[in-house]
Amino acid sequence: MRVAVIGAGMSGILAAIKLRERGDEVVVHEKAATLGGTWRDNTYPGLSCDVPSHVYAYSFELKGDWTKRFSPGAEIQAYFEGVARRYGVTDVIRFNSEVVRAVHEGGRWRLHTKDGRDDTADAVIAATGVLHVPAYPDIAGLEDFGGACFHSARWDHSVPLDGRRIGVIGTGSTAIQIVPALADRAKELVLFQRTAQWVLPLANPAYSEDEKAMYLRSPEALRQSYDFWAKRFVDTFAEAVIGNEAELAKIEAACRANLEDNVRDPELRRRLTPDYRAACKRLIMSEEFYPAMQKPGVRLVTDGIERVEAAGVRTKDGRLHALDMLVLATGFDGHAFLRPMEVVGEGGRTLAEAWSHANEAYRSVAVPGFPNFFMLVGPNSPIGNFSVIQISELQIAYIQQLLDLVRDGRCSAIAPTAAASQRFNSALREAMKGTVWVTGCRSWYLDRNGNPALWPWSFDRFRAEMRSPDLADFALL
Repeated sequence: MRVAVIGAGMSGILAAIKLRERGDEVVVHEKAATLGGTWRDNTYPGLSCDVPSHVYAYSFELKGDWTKRFSPGAEIQAYFEGVARRYGVTDVIRFNSEVVRAVHEGGRWRLHTKDGRDDTADAVIAATGVLHVPAYPDIAGLEDFGGACFHSARWDHSVPLDGRRIGVIGTGSTAIQIVPALADRAKELVLFQRTAQWVLPLANPAYSEDEKAMYLRSPEALRQSYDFWAKRFVDTFAEAVIGNEAELAKIEAACRANLEDNVRDPELRRRLTPDYRAACKRLIMSEEFYPAMQKPGVRLVTDGIERVEAAGVRTKDGRLHALDMLVLATGFDGHAFLRPMEVVGEGGRTLAEAWSHANEAYRSVAVPGFPNFFMLVGPNSPIGNFSVIQISELQIAYIQQLLDLVRDGRCSAIAPTAAASQRFNSALREAMKGTVWVTGCRSWYLDRNGNPALWPWSFDRFRAEMRSPDLADFALL
């Protein structure tokens, strides 16, 4: 088979490796000039992963010499670059090749790229990621600001930081990493907060040279560490978010103790206290944020922003916060998925039409009416529950089993039935009622209908659902 993979981030590299192991001809279309996805795009100061290093790696390519328990972004980017080289993936990537349209016609997929080239494939795997379209705030006057202003995922490293008055808009995971990184460098650092966040105080110790040598010397010890962190993640946090009140209570107690024990000023503590349950939004993990917020040059602003002016940010209380630089740490459109690419399936129906009401997929990987078209980390993948690499590995193994039916000649194409997809998504919406994500907060997890685009069940169920396809749910064409 000839399979086109769209995207050369973590999932795209994984797909290329696994497809090539089966003997498929693979081409990877990457819109940028280099691979890496989110770890290529995000280079802001303080960037690190919130999943333990030993489990944030391909299970077949563990890394023993991570520098810290939670890896810095540049180290993760270097890891993916190295894996892509070792497995020959770099050789099959077409860089600067943004797919703008994919059409199923004549039993194959025809891809059209932004630079005017065409490609043809028997199957398509979209590995476009979830957090790749920056979300810009709707604030009047942003274009009027006189200093440097950019999104955190488009960091301009030519802009000096030391001794500057820096404003940061947003209080998600990105902002909570940026603030400690800049607190000692900026003359003044102003954090504009719309919503307070719960912060879990997870330590991020460096691995000693002896520890790294031990993991490099002993694949068994490295595998044990991988299994330990994976199990700990699944048994605690992943259970808490789907209705395990005992586990959620432990997380809430740890977050509250972190706030009460480490923020001395009662008024600042009050303003940093959320009014929703822990983990309703994506949980923040940091030991450095609260200390940084109490440094002399750091200010928290909770008044709403009226507008941005040439000299700074004016809040609704009338005050102008004079700034030299403004960082928009406002996250991403977590529901863009393949957009803005146009995907046209059977009968000329587009994916945009299929998703006009909501982004829905069968078991997160396929959509009725789009034969031989699959997604990694598609709608309702458990990105808020587990390591995204574990998710992708289970999904590609599932997709491979579907492609095997085509490879073996049992069919020329395969897609889920509409009835099966409807059953799955109805059960998913019902189960979502028992999760923490619907307990009363606004988050990027929620789609335009207010439904969390996540996985409401256990890791064991996800693994079971990905173990083997139920062919009764598919149309073999």
